[in-house]
Amino acid sequence: MAVIHTLGELKQSGYRARPVKQEIRDNLVCKLRAGEPLFPGIIGYDDTVVPQLVNAILSRHNFILLGLRGQAKSRILRGLVGLLDERIPVVPGCEIHDDPTAPLCAACRARIAAEGDRLAIGWLHREDRFVEKLATPDVTIADMVGDIDPIKAAQAGLNLSDELTMHYGLLPRANRGIFAVNELPDLAGKIQVGLFNVLQEGDVQIKGYPIRLKLDVMLVFTANPEDYTARGKIITPLKDRIGSEIRTHYPATRHSAMAITKQEAWTERAGGMNVDIPSYVREVVEEVAFQARADRKIDKRSGVSQRLPITTLELIVSNAERRALASGEQIVVPRVTDLYAALPSITGKFELEYEGELRGAEQVARDLIRSSVGSVFTGVFDGVDTKTVIEWFDLGGSLLLSDSTSADEVITETRGVQGLRELAEQAGLPPGAPAPMVAAAIDFVLEGLCAQRKISRSDERGYAAAEQQRRAPRREEPQMEEEIRIPGNKKKYYN
Repeated sequence: MAVIHTLGELKQSGYRARPVKQEIRDNLVCKLRAGEPLFPGIIGYDDTVVPQLVNAILSRHNFILLGLRGQAKSRILRGLVGLLDERIPVVPGCEIHDDPTAPLCAACRARIAAEGDRLAIGWLHREDRFVEKLATPDVTIADMVGDIDPIKAAQAGLNLSDELTMHYGLLPRANRGIFAVNELPDLAGKIQVGLFNVLQEGDVQIKGYPIRLKLDVMLVFTANPEDYTARGKIITPLKDRIGSEIRTHYPATRHSAMAITKQEAWTERAGGMNVDIPSYVREVVEEVAFQARADRKIDKRSGVSQRLPITTLELIVSNAERRALASGEQIVVPRVTDLYAALPSITGKFELEYEGELRGAEQVARDLIRSSVGSVFTGVFDGVDTKTVIEWFDLGGSLLLSDSTSADEVITETRGVQGLRELAEQAGLPPGAPAPMVAAAIDFVLEGLCAQRKISRSDERGYAAAEQQRRAPRREEPQMEEEIRIPGNKKKYYN
């Protein structure tokens, strides 16, 4: 239809406008029949969220996505644009994208009456049919629906009750498209009331004037369940009018989480530096998020966003890049110890419970890293004998390494550790691997043994035997309370 330029040509083509929900449904049916991907870039929802989304669209429902932060709710809504027709005909210059064959606003009806079939036709791209609004407490009904513009009335010499004096809000401007409201509970209750007619009758009223616009719009929302008590709530009558309520979730498997992080994280660096991230480093990064979501010291109601592994991986690559630049290495290979350089990202991605507050965010993050390294190391080296390396440290051996130590130095310093290179090769090290890859594998083995408490590591990253760590003088901690036992009494008294 791109060759059609006038209303007369549009009528001759046999064009028939479809309601937007029917249009999205029809295009979804075509994609299902063709086996095409429905929501590109959405990973881990194929068996859970996507089927519910498909059912809601096939039912022509307005729907809401409920989920904690970082669960791709906004991305899903934006993906609905791909289910719209590529272009639709509109009356040029109309703020509400009127259908030339069935105009809503008075101005468009007047133009069509005056110009008839000679009226020029405009074409609206699908990307311009998606309107998104972040709900905030300061949003007014005029922002959402519209208002009467007295200046427009005065300039045109019109009565205030005239339809031509209206200033349209975001909702009318989404006519024949999709209107998305993020964080719906943050919208004031009286504004939510203003959405009733749109959801039930499909029209809006501007102020108290008898002006009605029967809009054609698909309404979709997002909300965080925590918001129901923390900041606001979805009023019951509005919730009742939303056709489907769909729950999102965090990745169920480490494999899905790694695929999401690989897709979203910025790891390709310019300047001729090649970045090669070992699989075990990616696994440890994802395991940190999984451990955090299960840790009792972290608030589960707030959630741990998938942005944690994404930003963490970016910082890990940056730390490895800094090391490579300083050492003159041509390949950037992150190490497990680079996770400690990503603490500024990790500590900002979770809320602590009381127990976690006492321990401190940084110490909680360090505990998560150590636990995650141990979990991944156990999976990689399950059943592998590591006694030779442990015995080297038990006999008095020690290593002083840091995340800034070059790859060549790591290899040189660890050359005398019996069995260490052989263990590193079992971490998936390919034959003839460059020095940075070898150093990263060695680092993984050392950190894994440390996480399993088979060897120790000081704050300066000095590796030694576990017994040496236990014999080292411990920092005295303040005694908060003293336990007093009374003979014959099972109760404990504290002072």
